[in-house]
Amino acid sequence: MSRDGLTFPLAPGGLDALVRSALEEDGAFNDITTIATVVTGRHARASLMARQAGVVAGIPLVVESFRVLDPKVSIRLDVEDGTRVRAGDSVLFITGHARAMLAAERVALNFIQHLSGIASLTAAYVEAVRGTKARILDTRKTTPGWRLLEKYAVRAGGGRNHRVDLASAVLIKDNHLAALDGDIALAVRRA
Repeated sequence: MSRDGLTFPLAPGGLDALVRSALEEDGAFNDITTIATVVTGRHARASLMARQAGVVAGIPLVVESFRVLDPKVSIRLDVEDGTRVRAGDSVLFITGHARAMLAAERVALNFIQHLSGIASLTAAYVEAVRGTKARILDTRKTTPGWRLLEKYAVRAGGGRNHRVDLASAVLIKDNHLAALDGDIALAVRRA
């Protein structure tokens, strides 16, 4: 998905690996309740609706979650990442095998809820400073393994990324100064 220059940060192989790992962690490939209760050939339709106003982020992860378990699934996207939605707005409509949809549902929702939460909160801060010279930036304080996705969600909400990792830019902090006995001049000269 791409909206206003917003490009999803994972290459197809990385997207597939992350989604498969999440589905495996959740036991989606052996959902015993669904296998026991839903007949094999059953097809179903479902809508993913926004429960509250916010900004959507994570659509590629949702789509991949359903496609991994049902490669023939039909998905109509009603919004793209970075879209503002109101409560009740349709995000997507899906048609496919009922077993696959039920098994992928929680993983898909976990992805979109987490990333949309970040995007929505970022958008609220961006709105709060509208008309000023202030800009909303993120930090490296991200969930391990999710940095690129969480920084993507910040961009979806209208924020900007600061440094991606320790190798991106010099940022002298109190811990660095403590290691130099508080000598700011020395830290700056060495940097």
